[in-house]
Amino acid sequence: MKIVFMGTPAFAVPCLQMLVEEGYNVVAVLTQPDRPQGRKKTLTASPVKEAALSLGIPVLQPERLRREEAVAELAAYEPELIVTAAYGQILPKIVLDMPARGCINVHGSLLPKYRGGAPIQRSVINGEKVTGVTLMYMAEGIDTGDMISRVEVPIEEDDTAGTMFDKLSLAGRDLLKAEMPRLITGPVSTTPQDDNEATYAPNLKREDERIDWNAGSRDIYNRIRGLVPFSGMFTLWNDETFKIWAAANPSEAFEIQNDATDTVPGTVLALNEHGIVVKTGDGVLLLTTVQPPGKKAMSASDFARGGSMKPGTVLI
Repeated sequence: MKIVFMGTPAFAVPCLQMLVEEGYNVVAVLTQPDRPQGRKKTLTASPVKEAALSLGIPVLQPERLRREEAVAELAAYEPELIVTAAYGQILPKIVLDMPARGCINVHGSLLPKYRGGAPIQRSVINGEKVTGVTLMYMAEGIDTGDMISRVEVPIEEDDTAGTMFDKLSLAGRDLLKAEMPRLITGPVSTTPQDDNEATYAPNLKREDERIDWNAGSRDIYNRIRGLVPFSGMFTLWNDETFKIWAAANPSEAFEIQNDATDTVPGTVLALNEHGIVVKTGDGVLLLTTVQPPGKKAMSASDFARGGSMKPGTVLI
């Protein structure tokens, strides 16, 4: 059976590698075009492209899969099954209808919760205790197709979006591996999604990365976890961007004295060997890894020893 795989980030790589290792006939891989990365804006291939080339699989990188020439290029491979995992483009109906065995997707949430482009980050930001992976047939809506199977994965207190991407990518690989024998013989039994239970996980924007110090300590802590290691969060210090990469769990045994009940949220209460203590909407939060303007990320305790920030500073 001719299989076309579609994916872009590292999350999708284990699925592609598994298909090849298990002897399935992956005739082509579609991934997003190379994009500028880093300060020097170096044109960089996606992790899936790098994996596909290392496996000797032809790679297609259409800017828009909806374009007639992109559809024709894909059709030339005569796919009988399309497998996607975090591809990053919506498949048009002409592509959904192309393979006889359909198009399946490895989605990083327990559908119908967290439909959309940022399910893993949003589940961490929202303080979920459990997430998972859903294997589903693709439909014209966004993550609305019938479900083939699901697997749950717990979110630990110290997990970040980065650690959950790693866990869920392996869970997705194993789920796909278990279901592939059925998918290539098909049809398989499915479960329709209950649209009344659907929630959405839109892609993150710049405004999602800015800390609102009026929020509760737990909410800020979860949001930092949900944006690490991709962007981190930021606040403004002397009108410059001051990035936050890690904070202490508000529920940990380490206690911070908080006598400044009337202090404005965002006020730095202390800088010490533990880090930077900042007032929040309902208490305090200990920042443990920060990145001052123009510098690399560092431990907040090392930054505190520098003395450039003083107690009473207000971060906004």
